Amino acid sequence: MKRPPLISPELLERMVDASEDGIVIAEREGDETILIYVNRGFERLTGYGADEILYRDCRFLQNDDRDQPALASIRQALAEGRPCREVLRNYRKDGTLFYNELSITPVFDEQDALTYFIGVQKDVTERVEAQQALARLKAEHGLP
Repeated sequence: MKRPPLISPELLERMVDASEDGIVIAEREGDETILIYVNRGFERLTGYGADEILYRDCRFLQNDDRDQPALASIRQALAEGRPCREVLRNYRKDGTLFYNELSITPVFDEQDALTYFIGVQKDVTERVEAQQALARLKAEHGLP
């Protein structure tokens, strides 16, 4: 006997929207990763509404700051269809810099073809800025 789902689609969406972290679902189209879903946590984190960014490539969050080693690592993981986790410099809609730890997980269909990626973005700005401040203090005082 088939059981009914334990969580309705509506409840699942409310639960995902309640997350403090940004959650996105992206579809791979050639070299682009097109956003097809973002939760409210993503909207709060970036300042962009879903209506402004759906069906766009994710790269807009980096503005012109595209020379980040983490981006090369992410591109490689996407091409290989494997999970990855990196910290990126991104920019909110108002232009302010924030750091986010991005965890990407590939999603495969029944034929084992890569179809989507799920990304979870955690704001780690305070942590990164504290690490940078500590590194500056150590350098100023000649500490390792």
